[in-house]
Amino acid sequence: MGLVTSEDLFPVSRLAAVQEATARSGLDALLLTPGPDLRYVTGYDAMPMERLTCLAVPASGEPFLMVPRLELPAAEHSPASRLGVEFVPWEETDDPYAQVGIRLGAVRKVGLADRMWAMQSLRLRDAMPGAEQTLAGGVLRELRMRKSPAEVAALREAGAAIDTVHAQVPNFLKAGRTEREVGKDIAEAIIAAGHATVDFTIVGSGPNGASPHHELSDRIIQPGEPVVVDIGGAMPSGYCSDSTRVYCIGEPPADYAAYYAVLQAAQQAACAHVRPGVTCESIDAAAREVIADAGYGDYFIHRTGHGIGLETHEEPYIVTGNTELMEPGFAFSVEPGIYLPGMHGARIEDIVVCGEAEGERVNLSARDIVII
Repeated sequence: MGLVTSEDLFPVSRLAAVQEATARSGLDALLLTPGPDLRYVTGYDAMPMERLTCLAVPASGEPFLMVPRLELPAAEHSPASRLGVEFVPWEETDDPYAQVGIRLGAVRKVGLADRMWAMQSLRLRDAMPGAEQTLAGGVLRELRMRKSPAEVAALREAGAAIDTVHAQVPNFLKAGRTEREVGKDIAEAIIAAGHATVDFTIVGSGPNGASPHHELSDRIIQPGEPVVVDIGGAMPSGYCSDSTRVYCIGEPPADYAAYYAVLQAAQQAACAHVRPGVTCESIDAAAREVIADAGYGDYFIHRTGHGIGLETHEEPYIVTGNTELMEPGFAFSVEPGIYLPGMHGARIEDIVVCGEAEGERVNLSARDIVII
């Protein structure tokens, strides 16, 4: 798995912590299907499919994992096998939803995995018609936001891996190549750097750089153009990388270099502001004020950051209105941007972890424009 072990990332004690949080929340049970919530609690990266896999965590009583018979070997070879949870295999002709309802008995309120399929939530509603359904995220968010030392180590590993890919980007970015061609090379490099999956490759050349979530296109990269490269993937641990750097095919235009300097100052100000006790929105404000004071406020069109862990986007969100207080272990992106429609754009993104006294960037590559 790399620098951290499965035992460290998915400790046996986590299930008990989740059960205690479930009881405190007033829910009678959590129901977790394949996705980041299930993986966080058990370490089991179950295959999402129409056949039900579901971990039931009652507020009191013994948790159990409902699993299709054909998926039982995978479950038994996963970290979930260390938890002492009963595995309940079901046959093709069984109704696993009814079995979950029967095993849980009379429940008044259940929390469903945030990424549960609608089909599954509706089938569970039919199996437990008297139970109110709500999101499990309300219970799990307090645990998932506070990364453990092992989780922070996994994010550092992911950050170092994506840094090595950015170091190779100048080999791929050439005038005359298309964004799609460059993106293909970057995707291959992401896997070669140790990622298990490629989550996204954004190569925004020239005016396409003004679209923060630009999709790869067949546009040919031209001499003198800035190019925004935002890339990320998931490591074998499940923990994600996400980093943006800016490149230019030759010297950048004078106006571009001027506002890029503003962007660098804004990103530095936001990173420097990170420490326990400040609000999430104040980190956003630290970046936004620098950009607005320079006259580019209308061109910073998104939040400053998002949490990261087993998902590329998770809580906490670094955005106006989020008054949550920063705590050690919070991990998130700091990625202000300036986007001039029809011309070009720029974004600088690092993943930052709040420590006991200040923030730590896990992305260490240079933040200057890389001239190619």
